[in-house]
Amino acid sequence: MFEPFFTTKPVGKGTGLGLSTVYGIVKQHEGWIEVQSEPGQGSTFQIYFPATDEMPAARENDTACRAAGGTPGVHSGRRG
Repeated sequence: MFEPFFTTKPVGKGTGLGLSTVYGIVKQHEGWIEVQSEPGQGSTFQIYFPATDEMPAARENDTACRAAGGTPGVHSGRRG
C-alpha cells in the first residue's frame, strides 16, 4: 500500500504517489503509520511522531498563514 504508484483507482484517476510520499516524510522524522481498513467502510490512518521538548523554529509561511487569519500546523479530524 505504501509502494510508489500503488492504487486501487481506475487508470487516469490518480498517480498512487500520495501514501508513498507521506510514508517517506514520516520515516524521515522517525515516526510510523498505523492503518485500519474495512472493505466497504474505508480506511483510517494514524500517524505518529516521536515526542520532543524542543520548540520548532518559526517558518516564513506560518507568519503568512496567521496574517491571512489561518492557523498553521498539523490538524486532525474527519471531513464530511
